[in-house]
Amino acid sequence: MSANISLAGRTAVVTGAGAGLGRSEALALAERGANIVVNDVGAAAEEVAAEIRALGREAVAVVGDVGDWSMGDRLVQAAVETFGTLDILVNNAGVLRDKMLFNLTEPDWDDVLRVHLKGHAAVSRAAAVHWRAASKAAGGPVYGRVINTSSEAFLFGAAGQPNYSAAKAGIVALTLSTAQGLARYGVRANAICPRARTAMTAHVFGADDRPDGALDILAPERIGTFVGYLASPAADEISGQVFVVYGDMVALMAAPTVEHKFTAAADVFSVEEFDAQLTPYFKGRDPYQTYAAYSVAGLDTTGIPNGAG
Repeated sequence: MSANISLAGRTAVVTGAGAGLGRSEALALAERGANIVVNDVGAAAEEVAAEIRALGREAVAVVGDVGDWSMGDRLVQAAVETFGTLDILVNNAGVLRDKMLFNLTEPDWDDVLRVHLKGHAAVSRAAAVHWRAASKAAGGPVYGRVINTSSEAFLFGAAGQPNYSAAKAGIVALTLSTAQGLARYGVRANAICPRARTAMTAHVFGADDRPDGALDILAPERIGTFVGYLASPAADEISGQVFVVYGDMVALMAAPTVEHKFTAAADVFSVEEFDAQLTPYFKGRDPYQTYAAYSVAGLDTTGIPNGAG
């Protein structure tokens, strides 16, 4: 394996790695040579750690909820104490509490924001503390990779997922801040918006009708391969980016752009001037021409119904 894409000697923390996407990501990193700290809330974490050890790599399971702020420190400590270092963080853990906004309860909101957004922040903060200290000790940049898990739900504003969409949008902002704040220490941070057929998304996607033996077009292994690349030395110049990833493609999202600037004629706007400038500009506007990136749906060539998760 080329050194440019090898993870030999590296250590990765993967959250939510007991099943589905996280498991595939952990296995993909291990296959490329990394040792893995496998995190999940139940016994499946140890089962995946055993799978990794069967590959000839080292793995340790740390059971716990990333929504607890202290779990970030526990995971980083496990990596450093067990393997001597931390090089890669894959934030994947999440839960769903899908409701329309008018049916949303406080626990529905709190549970999703706590596990997704707070969980990403808790482990990222602990990793940032480690990398900053390591960089100061080394007198220069160290090796650090953060791969965060957002979703197309944030790009569309999924109607039945106001909590999930908000959490995933927050994760993108956290990713950008991580990329900016940790660049000087050698850390690269990116976000992926994956589609994968897992237990959590079983209600979202239709059945796979590809021939027997063909890799499912929404196989989580496809995502794991890309995560393995982003974690590698080859991706050193990739940071602060957002990728939509599924099927046979990876799409790099562009940053938002300014569509139009409205300027007051005499320094200060009045409501009347807003009416004069903005009302005609938006008159007859397509209701789908909003900040939502509906054009991303045009990327889909999988033939699988029911879109983003």
